[in-house]
Amino acid sequence: MPIRWRILSIAALNSAVVLVLAGLIWSGSQVLSSAWDDVRQVRQSDQILALLESETGRLQNLIHRYINQPSPDLFAEILLLREAVLGTLNSRASNDPILSGSVAELERVTERFLSGFGELRALQTTIARTYEDQVLSPAKDMAGLYSIIEGATGQRDALIWPALGKSREAFTAMLVAANAYYLSLASASAEEARRNTETIERTIPVMTDLADNDLQRIALQRLKDRAVALRRGLAKLSEQLTGRTDLLRNSIDASQADTIGVIDGLSVKMRQREQNAQATFDHTLAAISRNVMVIAAGFLAVIIIAGIVIALSIRLPLQQIMIAMRAITSGDYGRRVQGTNARDEVGAMARAVDIFRENAIAKRETENELRASKERAESALLELNAAQQNLIDAERLAALGGLVAGVAHEVNNPIGISLTVASSFSRRSDMFAAELRSGTPLKRSQLEEFVRTSRDAAQQLVANLHRAAELIQSFKQVAVDRSHAERRQFSLAEATEQIVASLRPVLKKSPIALAIDVPDGLLIDGYPGSYGQILTNLFLNAVNHAFPDGRAGTITIAARLRGDDIEISFADNGAGMTPDVQRQAFDPFFTTRRNEGGTGLGLHIVYNLVTQQLGGRMMLESRLGQGTTFRIIMPRALTGAAGSLDGAAPQWPTRTISSI
Repeated sequence: MPIRWRILSIAALNSAVVLVLAGLIWSGSQVLSSAWDDVRQVRQSDQILALLESETGRLQNLIHRYINQPSPDLFAEILLLREAVLGTLNSRASNDPILSGSVAELERVTERFLSGFGELRALQTTIARTYEDQVLSPAKDMAGLYSIIEGATGQRDALIWPALGKSREAFTAMLVAANAYYLSLASASAEEARRNTETIERTIPVMTDLADNDLQRIALQRLKDRAVALRRGLAKLSEQLTGRTDLLRNSIDASQADTIGVIDGLSVKMRQREQNAQATFDHTLAAISRNVMVIAAGFLAVIIIAGIVIALSIRLPLQQIMIAMRAITSGDYGRRVQGTNARDEVGAMARAVDIFRENAIAKRETENELRASKERAESALLELNAAQQNLIDAERLAALGGLVAGVAHEVNNPIGISLTVASSFSRRSDMFAAELRSGTPLKRSQLEEFVRTSRDAAQQLVANLHRAAELIQSFKQVAVDRSHAERRQFSLAEATEQIVASLRPVLKKSPIALAIDVPDGLLIDGYPGSYGQILTNLFLNAVNHAFPDGRAGTITIAARLRGDDIEISFADNGAGMTPDVQRQAFDPFFTTRRNEGGTGLGLHIVYNLVTQQLGGRMMLESRLGQGTTFRIIMPRALTGAAGSLDGAAPQWPTRTISSI
């Protein structure tokens, strides 16, 4: 069987395990989900019941507080809490699947609880009115009548005065007891109020018998009537307060107890349902775990056995192949590869290893030929490097050869003029000497003419010979600097002027203006010959490439100090370079005028001189049609030994190219 089918069989077994376990887990998850939904729903219903129980208990407390101390704030709070209880029943409890069947009973006991508060509030209004009209009003009249009786009694030693004092004290005690009973519903206060009322009624006949004027008797008769009315009012108030207590106990407290009972009954049912759901959840989870472990263990045993068989069927042939590979890598090509007749992938690998063995044999036979070819190639490479170095040296000296020709032509002009002037002056001297020898008198004008001619000839000779001497001296210094790579301190401005002077003949052939901005006092400890070679190559490169076909333009050479370095700028306003040309400008043998005799080594030599011998760096900025600028930054004093370009592999430091 091919290896892929063996691996696929293991994958199929794993997939079967996954599918069976997934189906088992999915079916169990449905049961678990249902049980968990029941648990969650029971907890939600329990929260609603707890809320109802809390709200009804708080409402009961508020009603008791309102009965004892009526106030608009308490009444408003009772109404708000009543709406909250009804809202909980109508919105949350009615939509709850567990409580929806018991909402009617909850609403019934709650409505009875709330309607009992309405009846209790109406009865409380009646009690307040009874207390005001039938207790406090007669008491106010009796207080006035007592004042009248006291005022009608003239002397403190009158016979009526002790009975009047006792009645007045009983009246005061009755008022205190009545108020206490109204506010606190204390039975002792009610009994004391009743007893003091009887005392008042018993003292009135005594005071009537002891009255000594008609005003006292009339007031006592009125006092008797108001005392009877007060006694009846207290009795009615007691009856109404007893009814309020019964109503509070039967309607409010009983309804609250019924509500709590209904809630407790529902809580018991929900606890049972939650326990059943939790038991179902636990049982299902245990069954799923047990089944998963049994199935997983069975399939795991099958997979392990199948895996071992398949692994051995692959591992043993692979070991034979590995032994053959080690033999091949150790050079033992005579050992045959086992398993090449097998039809599976291992057989294909064995056949591939056998082919590799045959190739190794062929490779060993060809290595000798390759080694010989390598030796021939290395010899050719050495010859090529020597030829390349010869070309670079020839290019470095080519500028000096052109310089020699230009200087020779330039020096020929003042020397030729001097020769002509000297010849003319010699002939004029011979003529003047002949005139002197002829004996003819010499005129003053002739002498003055000879003197003037001699002075002019001498001035022309001196000027032209000075010019020739300057050219020869400049060329001599440049030639010495270039032919002798000797390190010395030199003035940058003076060296630049000498190099430019040697390049003047080239400028006469082209309409190119040259501007130099090199301040005096810039001294460099380096190689003046390399600096001259750099300027000459840049100048000839600009003449040939920036201003082709006799195009006019300007070349600017400027220098400035930058800390311990000097920056030299060589700029032209010529044709410029494309980005592709900029990227290859410093590469050896790259030129855009190969068909016109260009070698492509000018800028390469410049770059090597700047970066290797002068220890600086070089930047190129150019844009097509807008000119080119070469920026050279080099130290004022070289550090270490002088560099050499001969016989060494060129080092290529990072260079900056910009086409902004």
